[in-house]
Amino acid sequence: MNTYDPKDVTVVVGGTYLTGFSEDMVEAEKDEDNYETKVGAQGDVIRTKVNNPLGTITLTLLPTSPQVAYMDKLANTGALVPVSVIHSGTPKETITVTESFVKKPATRTYGKDAEDREYELQCLDMDIQ
Repeated sequence: MNTYDPKDVTVVVGGTYLTGFSEDMVEAEKDEDNYETKVGAQGDVIRTKVNNPLGTITLTLLPTSPQVAYMDKLANTGALVPVSVIHSGTPKETITVTESFVKKPATRTYGKDAEDREYELQCLDMDIQ
């Protein structure tokens, strides 16, 4: 049996370690499947490799995270930055991106409860291992 510990997850955006994550922390997904299939009129099947390296990483920070201003600045400037997501627990997993940008500043909600700040990064060359 293994034990998952969220403290085994590290996220680095543009050389800055992110802290102050909310409950959902980080989600990463390729924008397209790796393969597509097509069936001809007589039942012949062909599989095509999709070489699209695009992906999306969604980061969820608490509004008090020290990196909220940094992430908003990245969104406003459109800067291209590398991203690393590392899970050092079992199993060890990595997501690396050499170029990504923050799509837009996080939605800001002010009310009775502190609301999370969610950032979507468009990744231009996502590598999931």
